[in-house]
Amino acid sequence: MSCKTISVLTSGGDAPGMNAAIRAVVRSSIANGIRVLGVRRGFNGLINGDIFEMNLRSVSDIIHKGGTVLYTARSPEFRTSEGVQKAAQVCKGLGIDGVIVIGGDGSFRGARALSRRGIPCVGIPGTIDNDVACSEYTIGYDTAMNTAMEMIDKIRDTAQSHDRCSIVEVMGRRCGDIALNTGIAVGATAILVPEVKYDMDRDIIDRIKFTQNIGKKHFIIIVAEGLKNVNKISKEIKRRTGIDSRTTILGHVQRGGSPTLRDRVMASEMGCMAVDMLIKNINNKIIAIKNNKVIYMDISKALSVKKHFDIELYKKALNISI
Repeated sequence: MSCKTISVLTSGGDAPGMNAAIRAVVRSSIANGIRVLGVRRGFNGLINGDIFEMNLRSVSDIIHKGGTVLYTARSPEFRTSEGVQKAAQVCKGLGIDGVIVIGGDGSFRGARALSRRGIPCVGIPGTIDNDVACSEYTIGYDTAMNTAMEMIDKIRDTAQSHDRCSIVEVMGRRCGDIALNTGIAVGATAILVPEVKYDMDRDIIDRIKFTQNIGKKHFIIIVAEGLKNVNKISKEIKRRTGIDSRTTILGHVQRGGSPTLRDRVMASEMGCMAVDMLIKNINNKIIAIKNNKVIYMDISKALSVKKHFDIELYKKALNISI
């Protein structure tokens, strides 16, 4: 198949580094003589024809920006057979030879549905949660962790000033990777993740009391948002220990901001690879990181992979956080 026109869209939650991936797709395509169409607001834009031609100037000065210049949106209509068919017809009508989808698992399910209607697709993992099971790393994850770390360092300053316990909720949905790594980075007393069932006495109260006995007066507890219980934990700590406890939900601040070097480079490499794959007629695949190498796998196979949680790193975190 001769590849003359490629479209690119971002779907699901935005992630720092998406713009770097878009930039790489556009510039790599143009370097290979391929026309590039940008789709605004994800699959919703594909259905409604919110599409425009991109050029070199379209992606100037965006590599350092958070969010996505193509915008993103949920698309209930695309979840229907009629919606997918409409999107496929738009692609065929515009002569689109391949679609590059930047997003998470939900976005890749959309790409698979589109590919089954005869539209070649390649997925690039972009989500701060790092919850794309087939890939060890997703675009935006590094930036989100660094943002969370910076915010928690500031919270620690005031916790130390008042001898408080700060319970901080970080993002990650049902994945505890952000909580685990930021917990280690900030020296948290306890780290709670969805993948490991916790015991209030053993994993929080006993650890606080032990560190109190060796002279510590302030504490940081990191909780992954999937547990949805930061306020309950805070009240229980205050009741059981008498320590003034405060909760902070970092929320969407973790989604924004200028992407880190790692996110910019990984996004750029993946964007170039996605274009190269479509040129070579390698499609209906997801790009992934495996053993620190960029690979690709079949969409259906990728979506069937179970997420691995680094339990050994979690155990090490417990040992060094006392």
